[in-house]
Amino acid sequence: MAAARLVASLGNSVRAWNTATFAAALKADILGLGAGVLPLQQAAGGGSIDESDIEITLLGCSDSATEIHARVGVFFAEILAGCSCGDEPAASTAYCELRVSIDKADGQARFEILHE
Repeated sequence: MAAARLVASLGNSVRAWNTATFAAALKADILGLGAGVLPLQQAAGGGSIDESDIEITLLGCSDSATEIHARVGVFFAEILAGCSCGDEPAASTAYCELRVSIDKADGQARFEILHE
């Protein structure tokens, strides 16, 4: 498993924990980070990530005394340069699952790609 990547705060997700708005807050927080922060390049086949085409699905969540643990599915578009007629870039749909560990005290999150 790849090393976890520490990212900016997901404070809205921490504040929404154990409420009906947690899934929406987590999705918004993650999408607000942008593809460059998420380890999507490790899951891609070598192309560039289209930051305008990312969808987040909450698959499950739990917590410990100090952290919130969420498993999310990420659908994204990968741009493959020069693989179609005329060397124009083509888009390919990709998917990966991430474990998100969020510190309850400061909202700092770690993302890890989950490999089946």
